[in-house]
Amino acid sequence: MPTEDSDAHHGHGSISADIAVVGAGLAGLVAAATAYAAGKSVVVLDQEPEASVGGQAHWSFGGLFMVDTPEQRRLGVRDSADLALSDWLASAAFDRPADVQARAWAEAYVHFAAGEKRSWLKSLGVGIFPLVQWAERGGYGPQGHGNTVPRFHVTWGTGPALVEPFLAKVQEGVAAGRVRMCFRHKAGSLTTTAGKVTGVSGQVLEPSTAVRGQASSRVAVADFEVNAGAVVVTTGGIGGNHALVRRQWPGGNAPAEMLSGVPASVDGEFLPAVAAAGGSLINGDRMWHYPEGIHNYDPVWPKHGIRILPGPSALWLDATGSQLPAPLFPGFDSLGALRHILSTNHGYSWFVLNRTIALKELALSGSEQNPDLTGKDVRLLASRLKPGSDSPIQRFIERGEDFIQAASVRKLAAGMNHLAENQLIDAGSLEALVQARDRQVSSGLGKDPQLAAIRSARRFATDKLMRVAPPHRLSDPAHGPLIAIRLSVLTRKSLGGLQTDLRSRVLGGDGKAVPGLYAAGEAAGFGGGGIHGYRALEGTFLGGCLFSGRAAGRDAAARV
Repeated sequence: MPTEDSDAHHGHGSISADIAVVGAGLAGLVAAATAYAAGKSVVVLDQEPEASVGGQAHWSFGGLFMVDTPEQRRLGVRDSADLALSDWLASAAFDRPADVQARAWAEAYVHFAAGEKRSWLKSLGVGIFPLVQWAERGGYGPQGHGNTVPRFHVTWGTGPALVEPFLAKVQEGVAAGRVRMCFRHKAGSLTTTAGKVTGVSGQVLEPSTAVRGQASSRVAVADFEVNAGAVVVTTGGIGGNHALVRRQWPGGNAPAEMLSGVPASVDGEFLPAVAAAGGSLINGDRMWHYPEGIHNYDPVWPKHGIRILPGPSALWLDATGSQLPAPLFPGFDSLGALRHILSTNHGYSWFVLNRTIALKELALSGSEQNPDLTGKDVRLLASRLKPGSDSPIQRFIERGEDFIQAASVRKLAAGMNHLAENQLIDAGSLEALVQARDRQVSSGLGKDPQLAAIRSARRFATDKLMRVAPPHRLSDPAHGPLIAIRLSVLTRKSLGGLQTDLRSRVLGGDGKAVPGLYAAGEAAGFGGGGIHGYRALEGTFLGGCLFSGRAAGRDAAARV
C-alpha cells in the first residue's frame, strides 16, 4: 500500500485533507472508507508500521452481536429487538448523568444489530458462520445481566475478513489519490482555530520492521502537521498500558500481575490530547477485562495472553481451591467472576476439568488461534470434532505453561501448588469436591445448579454439537487425564471514552459538540463515551467500531 511521501520524514511535513483520521484500526478504516465513498479526501495517521493496519480487529475472533437473524432462526432461536434491548440495559445498568448519550447509542445500536447490520455486511462480502454461539449467559434472573438467547455470530474468516472490505475501499482511495495512509505518524495534539478543531500535529517515527502486533520503537525523526476540515479520533483504548489500567481500576484493587490481550500500542496516550482540546473523557473506571487469560506459548507482544472461551462444564476454583458461587460458571458472567476472584486477594483462579471437556468445550479467542475459521477451511473445521485432532487447544495443553495434567485428583493438586509456588490447594478438599460433583452426575438428576445449566445448554443445537460435553464424571478414567488450567487476568477493552452524540461528534463538558471533532470505536467507548455501561454482552466491540465509525465518516463528510 502506498504511504505518505518521504519528505515528511526529513523535516516539518505539512499534509492537507478534508478529513483526518487518527488510528488505522477497524473504526478508523470504516470512517475513512465512508468519507472517501462520500467524495472526500482523507488522510489516515497511525503510529505503527503498515504491518499492523487493522489494529486489534485483525487479531479478533470476529464475533458480532446480531439480533433475530436467519442463523438464529435456523437454530430455533426466537429473538427480537425488544428482548435484546432489555438484556442490554439490564447488563449496562446505566446510573450516571453522563450516561444519557451512551443509552441513546445503546438503543440505536441494538436496532442496528436487529436491522441493517447483517444485510450491510453481506453487501460488503462479509459471511457469517452458521452456528451462533452463546456468550455471557448471565444467570441472575430475567431482569439480570446476560444474553437470554445466543447472539454471538462469528465472521466467516474471523477478524481479518471483517477488516478486509473497509481496507479494500481505503486502498481504492489510495490508488485514486484521494486517501493517504501515513504510518509511523504518532499524533501528539489537536490544532484548534477559532474554537474549531482544524488538524493534528505530532512526530514522524523512525521506520520499523516490526511485524503485526510487535512493539515498535518510539524514536522520532521529524515533526508533521495535518490540516483538515474535521478530525476523527479512533485511537482505541488502554489495554496495553498496564500502568494506566491500574490507575483507572475501580476500587484500586487491580491484580499485581496481568496479561495483555492487546498489543503494547493500545496505550491510550492520545486521549488526554483530545481532552485538552475540549473533549469530555468519561467513565474511565469502566473496563472489560477477562479472568480466563492464559500465557501465549508463542508470544507476539509483551505479556501476550490468550482468552479461553469456555463451555459450562469445568469446575471454576479461586486460588485457594474454593468453587466460585453460582451463577459464576464458565461463560456466564465475566465481570462478576473477575470481581469475585479479586475479592480473594489473589489475581488468578483455576479451571479443573478433564481431557474430554477440554477438547469439546474450550476454544481460544483470536484469529490466529482459529486457523480453520480464519482460513475459511471447512475440512480443518470439521476436524475439530474428531477425537485426537491437532487443534490449537491441544497444542496449548501440551505446551502452555498454565496447563497441568494428572491421573488423579491428588496428583493434580500437587501440580497446581507447584505451578503456583504455594500450598493453597488442599488435595483432600479438592478430591471431596470432585467426588461430590461426580455423585451429582451419577444421580441422573441432582441439585447442582451447574449441572442444570449444562443440561439446559445442551438443548441448544450449537452447544450440543460443538460446545458442551455430555455430563459425565470428572474422575472417569475414560475421559482423562484430569486437567487444571491456571487463569490470569487478561486486559482487553475500555468501556468508557470520549463522550459523543449519535453523529459521533465529540462533546465538551458543557454537553455541546466540539466543532470539527469526532471519535469512534473504543476511543469513544464504542459510542457515547460508554455504550456498554458496566458490562458487555460480547460480540459488541467490533460492531461498535462499525456503527460508530460509519456515523463519524458520514457526518464528517456531510459537513466538510
